[in-house]
Amino acid sequence: MKADLVVNYIVNWLNNYCEKSQQKGFVIGVSGGIDSALTSTLCALTGKEVVCLNLPIHQSKAEYSRSQEHIHWLMKKFDNVSHFDINLSAPFVELEKTFPAQIQDHLTLANTRSRLRMLTLYAVAGNKKLLVAGTGNKIEDFGIGFFTKYGDGGVDISPIADLLKSEVYALAKELGVVNSILTAAPTDGLFHDGRSDEDQIGASYDELEWAMNSLENGAQPINLSERQKKVLEIYSSRHKANLHKMVPIPVCTIPKEYLQE
Repeated sequence: MKADLVVNYIVNWLNNYCEKSQQKGFVIGVSGGIDSALTSTLCALTGKEVVCLNLPIHQSKAEYSRSQEHIHWLMKKFDNVSHFDINLSAPFVELEKTFPAQIQDHLTLANTRSRLRMLTLYAVAGNKKLLVAGTGNKIEDFGIGFFTKYGDGGVDISPIADLLKSEVYALAKELGVVNSILTAAPTDGLFHDGRSDEDQIGASYDELEWAMNSLENGAQPINLSERQKKVLEIYSSRHKANLHKMVPIPVCTIPKEYLQE
């Protein structure tokens, strides 16, 4: 990968889209993970206004600390970057209390966290005339659908959605993202127990990249190890189950003759 060319291409793309949309810049939720770190850095390189939000909801100290470290690094490096630290733990607890007991399972509440953050991102974006920049990578957005519909999937633009996770790491390293983020295990930060992405998915991003590339190249489940077969099964199962997130919303098109008097 020609990192410098990729960086310049994304930054130019961000600038062009922002100018066409007549917005002032970008707002990004910074989680302490590699994807949001790279996205916020690319947005900062545009020279346009960038607002980073740290939105903890019962967050682990390590995740919160990494978010703060990255935001401070960005603000020291770029004078067009500012931030808000908005603790959403209290409103999340109040919202949780209003849910019937039977829908207070871990996954429902995790997705609710993500949607509460989306609401906050758009509140800031609307107030300041900014675009919400998405932080999903290619595996998450188009491979296994590892995001919350209308949560972290609710964005205006997706600058890194054509990059594999390994490419995200390569670009982040090239741009000097802090080491604590480069070495942290990927996590969505939506569960109390701090489980990693690999814990949830059952496969690493390297394995998922292999599966995506194999299936795109027409690989057949022969001469594969048991682990490779399992990874292909995980990838295919999640892709199928989450396809509704990755395609346009279905629209019921009424026959014209039905609408005529």
